[in-house]
Amino acid sequence: MSPVVPGRGPVHDTVGESVPGNIRTTYGVNLRSHLEVPEINRSTHPVDPWRWVETSPRATPLGVSETQFAVANGYLGMRGNPEEGRDTHHHGTYVNGFHETWHIQHAEDAFGLAREGQTMVNAPDTKTIRVYVDDEPLRVGTADLEHYERSIDFRDGILRRELTWRTPSGKKVVIRTTRMVSMVEKHLAVMTYEIELPEEPAPVVVSSQVLNRQDGEDEYHIAPPDGHRDFDPRRGEGMDHRVLEPRLKRGEGGFQTLGYKCANSGMTVAVAVDHQLTTDDDVTVRTDVDDDAASIVYHAHVTPGRVLRLTKMAAYHTSGAVPVRELADRCTRTLMRAHDRGVEDLHRTQRDWYDHFWHRADVEVEGPAETQQAIRFNLFQLAQASARAETAGIAAKGVTGSGYSGHYFWDTETYVLPFLIYTRPQFARNALRFRYSLLDKARARAKELAVNGALYPWRTINGEEASAYYEAGTAQYHINADIAHALVKYMWATGDEEFMIREGVDVLVETARMWVSLGFFADDGRFHIHGVTGPDEYTTVVDNNLFTNAMARFNLVAAAVACKRIAGLNDGRWEAICRRLKLGDDELAQWRRAAENMVIAYDAELGVHPQDQDFLAKEVWDHDLEEPKRPLLLHFHPLVIYRHQVLKQADVVLAMFLRGDEFSEDDKRRNFEYYDPLTTGDSTLSAVVQSIIAAEIGYCEEAFEHFSKALVVDLADVHGNAADGIHVASCGGVWSALVSGFGGMRDYRGAISFDPRVPAEWGALTFRLTVRGVHVRVRVTHEELTVVNLNGGDFVCTVQGTEVPVPSGETVTVALDERAGACRPCSADA
Repeated sequence: MSPVVPGRGPVHDTVGESVPGNIRTTYGVNLRSHLEVPEINRSTHPVDPWRWVETSPRATPLGVSETQFAVANGYLGMRGNPEEGRDTHHHGTYVNGFHETWHIQHAEDAFGLAREGQTMVNAPDTKTIRVYVDDEPLRVGTADLEHYERSIDFRDGILRRELTWRTPSGKKVVIRTTRMVSMVEKHLAVMTYEIELPEEPAPVVVSSQVLNRQDGEDEYHIAPPDGHRDFDPRRGEGMDHRVLEPRLKRGEGGFQTLGYKCANSGMTVAVAVDHQLTTDDDVTVRTDVDDDAASIVYHAHVTPGRVLRLTKMAAYHTSGAVPVRELADRCTRTLMRAHDRGVEDLHRTQRDWYDHFWHRADVEVEGPAETQQAIRFNLFQLAQASARAETAGIAAKGVTGSGYSGHYFWDTETYVLPFLIYTRPQFARNALRFRYSLLDKARARAKELAVNGALYPWRTINGEEASAYYEAGTAQYHINADIAHALVKYMWATGDEEFMIREGVDVLVETARMWVSLGFFADDGRFHIHGVTGPDEYTTVVDNNLFTNAMARFNLVAAAVACKRIAGLNDGRWEAICRRLKLGDDELAQWRRAAENMVIAYDAELGVHPQDQDFLAKEVWDHDLEEPKRPLLLHFHPLVIYRHQVLKQADVVLAMFLRGDEFSEDDKRRNFEYYDPLTTGDSTLSAVVQSIIAAEIGYCEEAFEHFSKALVVDLADVHGNAADGIHVASCGGVWSALVSGFGGMRDYRGAISFDPRVPAEWGALTFRLTVRGVHVRVRVTHEELTVVNLNGGDFVCTVQGTEVPVPSGETVTVALDERAGACRPCSADA
């Protein structure tokens, strides 16, 4: 069978001939190959499998390094700004869910458009600790540094820095700092700052500050940015009003507190800091507290052989309703506990937490050390984005930057939750319970859009739709099915029936109701869904988008199956659910009928699934083939993009991963060959999925190429916007590319199977899974697969179609069929 090629006209003109060579250059269409991966400078970023390190403060653009060296726990995040405050791209301290609202001004209004914008607020900054020696300020970017190293250690989440500064007067100063956002104490950050003068004494001034950078002037009397920057919809919005209204300020000794209320959203925040200075030298202290700043200034004469050490602990508490004074009291309690425990114990328990995390989540490769470093960087970021998110969602940038305004998207369920489900299921449960908490607002949104059930917002913080661009926002109804899909995967992997009965079934029922009312049965008897946008945001408001229909079908069946299963328990809970949801048996029959007759389009002449009803009739993109402009969304009007066959990200290919048991291997190969050349990869969500499907169909060269780009999205700033925060979904996708792509793991209907494709560049791949409480370690080489059942009970999986039981505590090794798992060159016939 010949490779399928994208065409340039009506469907009947698009049948491809067999073209030798790499499928990505067929007909000269190679839209994604222009995304080159920048080289990481290993002289300034040395390889270390457990740390990300820089040996120069100018090694990376400031915004990118601030993202890479951010510390966070899912609730609280601090960007990697230098302690001394300058130089910086964007100061940032963020609390998940802490946001301001603002009225969206539509140039041309219409009913049902989003009315209320939501933007994550830059919380008061406690990171700044300025130092002067002989009244000369340390400014790391321009200082005469004889030694500099900054690192973030994936084993304990602590940011460390050590530098040797030669002052303008020739004095040698050694400075060591640490910064940690606690995984154990959710609201706590711990910072230390040590100063040593090994050669000569000198007067030293240390100024520790708390600054409202959202509204007030910073320590250099520079006002915050007004948001008028170059156009890029991926960035967060600026504010044109004062956001944080002062409500409380107090200070006594080394303890200071500031409290605020957001002007429009009404959310409240209190921030408190506690200082402890240790030195054998004499010290004088001055404190000051104002509406937008608090400071404590230490004056000391530091002599050789003595170390001045400042410990600064900060507590953040926020709420949608609790008064500031009560939040301030909570901050005090947090800091008192931390003070009693001390820095050493707080660091130790942080290491213990990460030891447990890596025991469950680590992925190892026998290959280049830089690959291992990058893998752990991505997994570490998933921990920082999700661990203590708890009653909030997991934002697209976590709490490492202001990109996408701190909003939650479908990214969480589709890319992040698979990792959490199989490594830290409690974190996944928290994320799903957050979606459940928004169900009433989703019901209200459904009514606004004239559908039944519930319709989740495309982007949100507080549950209200915040997407002003409905074509690529609200029209992505597939978010309903994405949430339902993640919920069912969680149920399969954990067996958590109590959650399903108490809350999960409500989400499945209400999302299923939405699909039945959104779609319709046409004269052909098929169920059609019109006027939607799939994951590919370069093709909007279309009919019968394949991804949407395939996922909606799953949602409908899952709701019916869940209801039937609960009804079969015969314990009275089904009747209670029916009363709660006003659910009748006729609805279940409607869901099944819609699912069974769902339009899943297929073009027999091309042998591919059209992305939507009219996609194959469009002209193939050819506007910038000679001089590529990426991403397209920053260089072309949407209408120019929409009328062409060109993809921002995987759409059909993503459907083949998530609903892979509904597509044949030949379907997957032909679809991949058709859509891969048309995919620009302008979204960081694309490469990981393309890698997974390429691996499954045996195109290992393609799989490894896609994976290699995804692996360093933030480390190499592949898309040029890492300064706005970590691409959390891409990090989750890296795990899926490793485990589901190269590891070949699938979980259709809850049955775990493996059909691995280990890259030729690696000797082995090892990963961990937790399935229904059973913890296993899987090691795959080119010849065999080994499962070690570490604890929790018996484990059963299939390996290349053969059932393999692995009793608790035992190890089983299975030889792999090379033919079944063969990696074929991309141009080979099936």
